[in-house]
Amino acid sequence: MNKTLHSIYVALFFIISIVVTILLAVDGYQYYRLPVELRVFSPQHAYLKSSGLIGHGLGIIGTLMMILGVAIYMIRKRVRSLVNFGYLKYWLELHIFLCTLGPILVLYHTSFKFGGIVAVSFWSMVAVVISGVVGRFIYVQIPKTIQGQELSVNDLNEMSGDLAYMLSKKYSTFNVDDKIIAQIETLSAGNNYSEKSAGINILIVIKEYIKMKIKLGKLKRRLSASGVKGKHLKEIANIIKSKIVLNRRIGMLRSMQRLFKYWHVVHLPFAITMFVIMLIHVAVTITFGYRWIF
Repeated sequence: MNKTLHSIYVALFFIISIVVTILLAVDGYQYYRLPVELRVFSPQHAYLKSSGLIGHGLGIIGTLMMILGVAIYMIRKRVRSLVNFGYLKYWLELHIFLCTLGPILVLYHTSFKFGGIVAVSFWSMVAVVISGVVGRFIYVQIPKTIQGQELSVNDLNEMSGDLAYMLSKKYSTFNVDDKIIAQIETLSAGNNYSEKSAGINILIVIKEYIKMKIKLGKLKRRLSASGVKGKHLKEIANIIKSKIVLNRRIGMLRSMQRLFKYWHVVHLPFAITMFVIMLIHVAVTITFGYRWIF
């Protein structure tokens, strides 16, 4: 999958999630805004209630999406024979899509009213989604090959050396001023992240992301003034950004690996709780004779 196709792949997931959410909100707005005791008098009640044609269907589809999203990612990640069956990052993106849209559909299935044991499942689901967003951020901070294998510090240092060599070639080609080179080296240094806790590193990332944007903009203007133009300026800027990101990840590697382990301790119990109660809910529903279209 090339870069353009991958962008379409991710954009399609985003668009589908947004469009489905908006359509459901617009269609059911008049119903969902009613007090629970008055909904029974609404003409939409027959199909938007939890056991209605649409409401029930949303619950089934949302549940299946979450089960599928978890299953396919876990299988792809753990079964060695599937290691070359598509890059892991693409399967992770599919997992995120299914496990984001699925809970949205389940939320509409509840018609925004839930209580008892189902409430535990719902709030566990909310916790899973929120922790999933946090986990995604932590995950991308840990450098990996495109197949999803974690890189060692030696691998990362070698990559950093390659980027430094590419920059030095660009410097010599365009006779970049030594002062600009020094500024680039200072900007791309990753020492700010080493030997700090993960929480502090995350705050540093947010703070320095803004600084990087400003300083990189100034560097591009100085490079442009020194004679570097067009695609060459863009190439150098991309190499500098890659070096900044890579050095940051080298500095944060150990703390992020630790944080990712702790994240599993939080994420997994919520996910198990959600699925166990969800299965109990489904079993009770079937036992009491609630059916959908089959």
